[in-house]
Amino acid sequence: MVDVLTERCGVSRAEAVARINERYARNEMSTLEQNLMTHEFPEFWAYGAYYLPDDQDRLPTGDAEADAGIDFAQLPIRPAPPKDSACWTLG
Repeated sequence: MVDVLTERCGVSRAEAVARINERYARNEMSTLEQNLMTHEFPEFWAYGAYYLPDDQDRLPTGDAEADAGIDFAQLPIRPAPPKDSACWTLG
């Protein structure tokens, strides 16, 4: 997920980790849900930490065919975590 955020979204490694921490660290997931997490593309999870849904409530999935109708340039970007947040674990 970090590689997707740094390479495709242009954020620093520290910001990528902070976004992932903020988006997914607090989720109470069952073992089944944790296992299912590995069955999605890293882009699926990374894009969820970077973008907000479009006006049709869609987020990119990382699958080129499924994402063909999504205009990435028009997607709203989720704000980065505040600089004083505990989500920032890298300098």
